[in-house]
Amino acid sequence: MSGLLAYAFSLPGITSLLAVGALWWCVRPRSLVAPRLLLTIAVLYLALSIFEVSFQLERPLVWGYRPLSAADVPPGRRAIVVLGSGSFTTRSWDGGTFTSVDLGAAERVLEAARIYRLVGADAVISSGGSLRRDDPDEPTGLAMRNALVDLGIPASRILVETDSRTTHEESVIVRSMLKTIGAEQTILVTSARHMRRSVGAFKASGVEVIPAIARNSILDQPWPDRWLPRDIGLWETREIAHEYLGLVGYFARGWYRR
Repeated sequence: MSGLLAYAFSLPGITSLLAVGALWWCVRPRSLVAPRLLLTIAVLYLALSIFEVSFQLERPLVWGYRPLSAADVPPGRRAIVVLGSGSFTTRSWDGGTFTSVDLGAAERVLEAARIYRLVGADAVISSGGSLRRDDPDEPTGLAMRNALVDLGIPASRILVETDSRTTHEESVIVRSMLKTIGAEQTILVTSARHMRRSVGAFKASGVEVIPAIARNSILDQPWPDRWLPRDIGLWETREIAHEYLGLVGYFARGWYRR
């Protein structure tokens, strides 16, 4: 489903839809449906590629969440759980590799580092495996672990989980890790749009969490760019659509609890 969604919100996906509409118009030149369909597709994708439009679609997902403060975290043995987003591994001619986190993961590790400085933690769990078993990229959990160290979190405090492929799997695997380290307070770090599904998934797995939303760095764009159709706006809309569909799917499977 995620692959199909990614294709639908990509340039090849949009081009394919327009090509189908154009072919239909060629076959049925007198049809009024074909030109209307083409216009609808063009206008729809044009609107969905504007960041301010996607930002409004995101509001129901982020309602009720705010940046974490020190007062939000009760005393006790604390663990920070950072959920993965993605990573990219590049390779040189001699076999050398370099891995970097994607935009979402970068926002999350930055927030985790802020929380670590704010309230401290006995452990930081960097969670996230590869979406496919044959994925050549380094798992997100490992890439984020390196980024967390670069941001000043001691390597001795970081635990890594790389077996999960979904948020549900993360909640199940991390639950066992939290029990092992005896965590009394679990601070969950992820993107704002992803937080509602993540909190519900962890609750369904028996883990109560304190939500800590990462700041959306796209908000730093100059205001004209926020209103112009751009690929980053289309990417943002795709992520939001993924969350809405994910909430429905998790609820149907019993992986989500309010």
